[in-house]
Amino acid sequence: MGEQTPDRRRNEHGQYADRIPLDRVMGVFEARDDRARPLTATDVMEALGCSRRTAHNKLNALTERGALDTRKVGARSRVWWVPIERPVDPEVPSDGRPAAVSRAIETANLPGSGPTLEARREALSAAYDYLAEYPEAKKADFLRDVYHEHSAGFESAEGWWNAIQPALKQLPGVDPPKERGHIWHFLGG
Repeated sequence: MGEQTPDRRRNEHGQYADRIPLDRVMGVFEARDDRARPLTATDVMEALGCSRRTAHNKLNALTERGALDTRKVGARSRVWWVPIERPVDPEVPSDGRPAAVSRAIETANLPGSGPTLEARREALSAAYDYLAEYPEAKKADFLRDVYHEHSAGFESAEGWWNAIQPALKQLPGVDPPKERGHIWHFLGG
């Protein structure tokens, strides 16, 4: 355990009067030259002149409040860092796609309503994701790799394709083949 000085003052509750406020611990993180480098409890202990136990208690309190993140890096080692908050870009929804693509899927002309329509939008979304992952695909590829997991209430692969492919053609970044049986291309979204 770290060194404790016998002349530290205590308050009427027996606690040390010179308690370390959490903002002093955050100050250790802010004072680093390299803001990306995580810190150890030893780093904090040395910077504040406190015990290892106090450093751990403060770091854990800040982690619980969400001010710090932590990760175990060895059998008995742990590091802490200030999490970087990424700004929310209104043009990139939570599905990671550009807003224009998400809107196009949401408004695509697909048959059905309610849960059926929602399942068909998910099927269209899966077909789009497939083409984004495999930028040169044939109809047979979509039927083999997408239809079975996203049949969306269609009884046949052909019926599914007849509903999905006209909507897929309309999505941004999709370059449909000029003739039947040729390759679909993904140009980016």
